[in-house]
Parts: sequence; structure tokens; C-alpha cells
Amino acid sequence: MGKLFGTDGVRGIVNKDLTCDLALKIGASVVKTLKKELKKDKLVFLMGSDTRISKDMFTMALSSGVLSEGSSIINVGVLPTPAISYLVQKYHADGAFVISASHNPSEYNGIKVLDKDGIKLSDELENTCEEYILNDFKTNPNINECGSFINKEDAIDDYVDYLVSTIKNDISSIKIIIDTANGAASETADKVFKKLKANYKIINNKPDGLNINKEAGSTHIEGLKEKVISGKYDLGIAYDGDADRCILVDELGSIIDGDYILAIAGLELKKEKKLTNGTIVGTIMSNLGFIKFCEENDINFASTAVGDKYVLREMIQKNYILGGEQSGHIIFKELANTGDGELTSLQILNIMSKNKKKLSELASVMKKYPQVLINANVSKEGKEIFRQREDIQELINQYEQKMHGDGRIVVRPSGTENYIRVMLEGENIKQITKVCKELVAYIEKELK
Repeated sequence: MGKLFGTDGVRGIVNKDLTCDLALKIGASVVKTLKKELKKDKLVFLMGSDTRISKDMFTMALSSGVLSEGSSIINVGVLPTPAISYLVQKYHADGAFVISASHNPSEYNGIKVLDKDGIKLSDELENTCEEYILNDFKTNPNINECGSFINKEDAIDDYVDYLVSTIKNDISSIKIIIDTANGAASETADKVFKKLKANYKIINNKPDGLNINKEAGSTHIEGLKEKVISGKYDLGIAYDGDADRCILVDELGSIIDGDYILAIAGLELKKEKKLTNGTIVGTIMSNLGFIKFCEENDINFASTAVGDKYVLREMIQKNYILGGEQSGHIIFKELANTGDGELTSLQILNIMSKNKKKLSELASVMKKYPQVLINANVSKEGKEIFRQREDIQELINQYEQKMHGDGRIVVRPSGTENYIRVMLEGENIKQITKVCKELVAYIEKELK
């Protein structure tokens, strides 16, 4: 068995990569790890999920592992990942489990583990959990030390009230359409926008356990784009399955991704003199256009590895308050300890209302460079040895030299799937598309 935890917890195909047996062991190993870390004998964890059909199965399996180690579960049911991050702090729990595979289709599921501050476990603590699992430890056999399991059905209202409290301006004049991807925000989004007396419509909010992210949400934005144009909406909002991402569509039908959102929010925070150290945190996948935007507006750009946990780590270490990823994970550190799609959309609505500007006008501060991203399908073993293949690294260097500084190439293994992600940026879309396809074909041939 290889490394279990990726950049976003443990994830895989249900009953193949992620089984009930493994879920039980993850639950028990996390309890063992955090008991030592927190120096406590009994712990209390929150647990929640998105809308996948396998959620109940993994809720029971994961809970069994936790309870067998003498710790307890407060089950909050279907809620977005960022809701659970907020609530673990509000309820003073010792940690939390989120059963979700985020933007992946329904045949996948995953387990994310959060600490008492609602932050994903550090790599060091994840490694400790893995050591327990890989060494085939036994769960606690003492029946007198089992924990308890309770359902808390009103947790959704605490989260909704918090989201509503973060918006200060009247947004009722903005015509909004929201795609909840048949996922965890299907109920929360309706409650939030109703409380705000917004002029809104929600689509893809009828989860059946199998339709999460299916031709919907932030990874399938074309349907929302068409509805924005045909319905003459001022703003389209798309979340992913667990609602920690947000991608927008402006009134002209243009897609406003995480880089644009960071630019809009960053300028507003700078104007308000709140952008600590004049810095926005992004990743190696941030668009060149965003990096140039930062340079032109006297904003520092700090780059991290891909993964919102690494963005957050940099923000905590350096006291930055804004960071995120092109994919739509945006962290407003003064308001949340994780990427929160619903919170992000509310902050942009707040900026639109405050400045009385259309989203297209706000987004015009940045010009995005053409970008091509293709996933190379590789074997699990191929993904693991990718960085050791000098021939692939040399080929990448040769292509970069031919671009003469007018573009860049980023090639990296996926943190959650058996892909090598190949991304090129440059002004000539035909050239970068050709190079990207050639690189992908070579990688697939060598690492299948």
C-alpha cells in the first residue's frame, strides 16, 4: 500500500480504493494520533458529508473507528466542507471528519481530516496516521471505553447565520443565478440568499446521491454560462460538490476563475488598507496574467505548491489574509480557515454592491494569459517515479527554452488522482496547445 493521504485527504473509487475497512482504520488512527498530540484521553469530533450515495456507509464505518477508540462523534449531516471547518471551532470540538470527494463524480468518495481550528491536518500528523494503518494496528477492544454518536440537525443554521453576517451591503439589486452542483451547498445556498433577500435562482440543487458534479457546478461551467446570458443575469455562481470552491460568470458570459477573484478582492483590500504586507498568496499554477497584475498594482505575490492547505500554511506563517487557487479555492483568512465557495461569492457580491460596478468591470483589472491544461493518464507507479525520470525533465527544459521567456511550463503529479498535470501558458495558443499535447503523449507512453 502506498501513501494514503493526498493534498486533500484520502480519496478514491468507492469499495475499490476507499473501503469501509480503510475508513474504520482512518477513524481509529486519527484518534490515536490526536490523543497524543492534544494530550487528552477522550476526544469529540464533528462529522459531515456531501450528498454522495456512499455517505451513510462511510459515516458508519468511520464513526466505528472513532468510537472504538473511546472518542465521540457529533454528526452534522450534509454540509459544505467549510461549514464543518467553521463549526468545529464554534463547538470547541477536537477535530472533524468530512466525507467528500469534492469535485469528483459520485463513484468517488474521500475523507478529509480537520484539526480543532478547522484546518486540514499537517503532513506530519497525516504521516503518523498512515504509520498506524500500514502497521495493521488493532482497535481498542475494551467495550467500556466506547464513545458516543449523536446527530445535530440544527448545525446548518449556525453556519448560515455566520455567512449572512459577513456581508455588509444590500445585494438585492443584483440578479443572481447559482449552481450548487447537486452537492453540499444545495440547501445552505438557498437559506443564505433567502435571508439576504437576494434576487436569485438556484439550479442543480436536487441531489439524488448520484448526480453530484454531473454536468454541473464549478467543473462544468458551460451550462451556467448559457443560463447567465439567456436569463440576463448580472452574476452566475458555481460551487463544487463540497462547496469549498467558487467559480463565477460575469454578465457577459465570461468565466471569472480564482485568479480573477483574488485580483478583485486583493485590490479592494488594498484600497481599504487591509491587505497585510501587501501580499496575495497563490500557487505555481497561478496564471502569468495574475502575476503581472500583482506587479502592476504594487502587490507582492507569494507562490506555494498546489493545494489550498499549502496556501493556508503560508498565510498563517506570514500573517497574510488573502490567498487561493485558480480552481476557485479562495481563503479570506480573517473570515475562515479554509477555502469557502459560498463565503467567496458573498464577498464578491459585497464588492459589486459597494462599488456599484458590474463584475466584468471589476475583472477588467487583469488580463489572463492563454493557458492549456491536459492531464496525462499514468499508472500509480508511473506517478510515483515521475520526478526521477531525467528524460522527461530534459524534454520539458528543451520546450521551455524554445519559448524564449514568452511562456512557462508547469508539470506536476496530481495530489488525488493518477494523473500528471501538464500546464502551459503563453501568448500563442496554437503553439502552447501543440507543445502540451506532445508532452502529454510522451509522458503517457513512458509512465503507463
